[in-house]
Amino acid sequence: MASEPRNLLFWDPVRVGTDLALQLGQAGWRISLAGSLDEARQRLASRHCPVGLAWLNASESRACRDFEQLLLDSQTQTQWLALVQPEDVRSDALSRLLADGVFDFHTFPVDSRRLLDSLGHAAGVAAIRASAHAAAAGDAVTAGGMVGNSACMRQLFRQLDKIGQVEAPVLITGESGSGKELTALAIHRRSLRASGPLVAVNCAALPASLVQSELFGHEKGAFTGAVRRKIGRIESAAGGTLFLDEIGDLPLEQQTSLLRFLQEGTVDRVGGTQPVRIDARVIAATHQDLELAVDQGRFREDLYYRLNVLRLQVPPLRERTEDIEALAWQQFERFGRERGVQVKGFSEQALQCLLRHDWPGNVRELINRVRRAIVMAEGRLITPADLGLDRRNGRRMVPSLQQVRAEAESRAIRTSLRLARNNLSEAARSLGISRVTLYRLLDKHRIAIGQPREPPPAEGIRELRINGEASLEPGGWSCSTGRG
Repeated sequence: MASEPRNLLFWDPVRVGTDLALQLGQAGWRISLAGSLDEARQRLASRHCPVGLAWLNASESRACRDFEQLLLDSQTQTQWLALVQPEDVRSDALSRLLADGVFDFHTFPVDSRRLLDSLGHAAGVAAIRASAHAAAAGDAVTAGGMVGNSACMRQLFRQLDKIGQVEAPVLITGESGSGKELTALAIHRRSLRASGPLVAVNCAALPASLVQSELFGHEKGAFTGAVRRKIGRIESAAGGTLFLDEIGDLPLEQQTSLLRFLQEGTVDRVGGTQPVRIDARVIAATHQDLELAVDQGRFREDLYYRLNVLRLQVPPLRERTEDIEALAWQQFERFGRERGVQVKGFSEQALQCLLRHDWPGNVRELINRVRRAIVMAEGRLITPADLGLDRRNGRRMVPSLQQVRAEAESRAIRTSLRLARNNLSEAARSLGISRVTLYRLLDKHRIAIGQPREPPPAEGIRELRINGEASLEPGGWSCSTGRG
C-alpha cells in the first residue's frame, strides 16, 4: 500500500524550480508552490507543511529578507531546507540564515538522492517538534508542569498514578534540579487530598534555632519574643500534604519529633501541654544518600524506614534527552509570554547544543539558560551564545577507559565501606583485595572513612588482577596488561 503523500512548501521566488517540483511530486511529496511572502503565508495557513524547501540566491536581497521573515513565521511548525549556489554559502546575505535558520542546505548541482533523504529526515524531526510543542501547550504536561515522553518519564508517570491514590509516606530521590518538588506536586494533585493544602518546607533553608518552632509551632509565651501562638508548617498541612524537601538536612533533634508525628499523628507545639492531632500525608525528598547518612549516624534509621514506604527516583535530564526540546519550548513559551519579547524561537544550532549538553544542573539549569537566552538574544532566534553554550564544545564527551575504570573503583570501594560499616578488613575481603591494597586505593581516590559515597554503578563490578595488583573495572570492559 502506497504511503500517504507528505506536504511540502516550495519557496521559489524566481520560479526556476518547476522541474524539481515535479520530481519531488513523483517521489511522494504533495507540493505547494509559493513565489512571495504573502503567497507562502497563505499556503501555510491553508495546509500544514511540516517541511519547506527554499531556492535562495544571494543576489536576490529582497527575497532573502522575505525568507528570513517566513522562517520566523513558520519556525515552530516547518523544517526548512535550502538550495543555494556554492559561492553563496559564505555570502553576507545567506551565511547566517544557513547557519542558524534552516535544517539543512544543498548546493548545486543537487544530489537528488541526498535531497530526498534530507527531506525525509526533516519530516521526522518536524514530527518530533510537533510533539514537543504539544507538550509545551499542555498535551504532554502530565502533572504539575512536568513534561516528558521518554521511557523513564512515562514509567515515573505510571508510578505517580498508583502512588497518588494511597496515603502512605513517599520518599523522592534524585539529583539537585531534577524536579523532585514538581514530582511531589504531581502526587498531591493525583491524591484524594488534592483539594487540601500542599505545604512545602525546605529543611536545608531553616535556621537550626528555628526548626522546631517552624515545623511544630509554639504557644504564646513559650520563649522570648513569642507574643502569640504560631501554627507550625505541619499543622498548616492538615487535610492536605506536607512536603519536606532536603529531608537529609533535618537536625537529629527534630527528626525525633517528626518520627513521633509519623507514628502517632500528633505534634507538640513548643511550650504546649497537649499534643495536637494532625491529619496530613508526608512526602519527603532528598538528593543525599540516606542509607549512608543512617550508617554515619546523621539520620535516624527508624525515621528512614517510616519515610521510605513508597519510593520514587526522578531521573536526571541527561538520561531523558528525548524530553530536552519539549522542556526548552515549554520554558520558552512560559517566559516569552511573560516578557512579551520579539524572539520567535531557537535556531537549529541552539537546539543541537541543547541536546549535546550534559546538564549537570538538570532541569533547573535548562530553565535558567532558556530564561537568560530570552533576555540576552539580539536576533529573532536564540543562538548557542545566548544560551551560554559553545556550538563547538556542546558535544557530550565520551569518557576514557581510564576515567570509567577509576570511577568504578571509587564506587566499589565506597559501597563496600558502607556495607562493612567502615570496617576496613571486612571491606577488603568483600573486594577480594588485601588491606594494604585497600589503603593504597583509599589514598589514590582520596576517600576518607565516613566520606559520602557516590551513587552505585549501573553495571556490576568485577575484579581484574594486573601485574599482581587488584583493580576494579565495570563488567563488560576488557583491559590489556601488556602480557601474552
